Amino acid sequence: MILIVDDDDAIRASLRFLLGRAGLTAEAVPGPKEAVETVRRQEPELILMDMNYSLSTTGEEGLELLRKVRILAPSTPVILMTAWGSISLAVEGMRLGAFDFITKPWDNTALLERIGTALHLNSAQAEQTPDTGRGFERIIGRSPMMREVLDAVLRVAPTGASVLITGESGTGKELIAEAIHLNSPRQSGPFVKVNLGGLSSSLFDSEMFGHKKGAFTDAWTDRKGRFELADKGTIFLDEIGELEPVCQVKLLRVLQDRTYEPLGESLPRKTDVRVISATNRSLPDMVSQGLFREDLYYRLNLIPIHLPPLRERREDIPLLVRHFAKDVPSRAEFSSEAVEYLSRLPWPGNIRELKNVVERALIMAPGGTIGKDDIARCMGGAPEPSAARSSGSLTLEELEKERIRRALSDCNGNMTRAAASLGITRASLYRRLEKYKIETPA
Repeated sequence: MILIVDDDDAIRASLRFLLGRAGLTAEAVPGPKEAVETVRRQEPELILMDMNYSLSTTGEEGLELLRKVRILAPSTPVILMTAWGSISLAVEGMRLGAFDFITKPWDNTALLERIGTALHLNSAQAEQTPDTGRGFERIIGRSPMMREVLDAVLRVAPTGASVLITGESGTGKELIAEAIHLNSPRQSGPFVKVNLGGLSSSLFDSEMFGHKKGAFTDAWTDRKGRFELADKGTIFLDEIGELEPVCQVKLLRVLQDRTYEPLGESLPRKTDVRVISATNRSLPDMVSQGLFREDLYYRLNLIPIHLPPLRERREDIPLLVRHFAKDVPSRAEFSSEAVEYLSRLPWPGNIRELKNVVERALIMAPGGTIGKDDIARCMGGAPEPSAARSSGSLTLEELEKERIRRALSDCNGNMTRAAASLGITRASLYRRLEKYKIETPA
């Protein structure tokens, strides 16, 4: 049973009719008191709750009801209904544990989709194992942390829920996004990747929504935007934390209304895409600093998946070394001492950096066995991690700083080459330089 809580008779009747036509059983009540009584009598499968009541203009009554519901029925998903002008109220509700929110007036198709997603996620059991998932052959790892990630992928993939993948640069966020797509009902549709880190606000509309011929200077032909290219499939928004504020507003509108307008066209178009985003930045910190919209964060972060850095799953490093070595035509092999040495390094660039080092060592090796010293030489003389830890002279952060300084020195201060050698992006390198207060060579 789905419980509808709204003090407007017409809205209650409309929602009951909509849900009934979709084959769902619904019960409707006018206010918080009746809602609490209903939840105590019978725990609903889902609650569709208005946040504003005639007795309150601040929404506090709705928030108080949400707090009570989270205590009485902690496993029941709650979808909030609010006006566009009261988005901050919905965001506060998401902080208190609401599953999602929708603004009035709502789109019936979008509302039913979100209800279906909530019901599915709440009742789904992880019947599959990670070994049965499509796209997992490229995701190497058997550590407990990675098995949790793959389990989460299989649970969330069949739903239409938005997913936010977080983790340091080089941890494999794109592979996880693609695995979610390949294990979803949209697997036969397109998987469109967009790197927002390199997209300026002046290009955002044309790139994302497309344009018509003659919409602006140099628009010689029609161009399809990424949302149109991704229709009936999945759009992967990488480096979402780099998105400029003016573009955040435009993206939020698309995610909320599921419509967009190509440049030069006045009629809105519908979009049917699943959104997966990724970032190596802390969006909650950016929200608190006013750099990222809080309502957009909650819209993207319906299902969070965090990828651990390589230094937190060192048991996977031997598997990764063997996997990367298969792709390099070389007669050389890594000694057990070399693999152990690789397993103890800090890896600021994570999997991407490890892959670069493995390939470089195999290419540079004339043949035979690759030892620890060979690894150190091809990395520019990386410090001995075991000695550092035993002496207490260097921490993992200090090892990382040393790797960055060496990379900058070897590349004569060229930021692009240094970032590539470390297996991280230029933006990530700049953030590490700021974090560790490292000055670039003159």
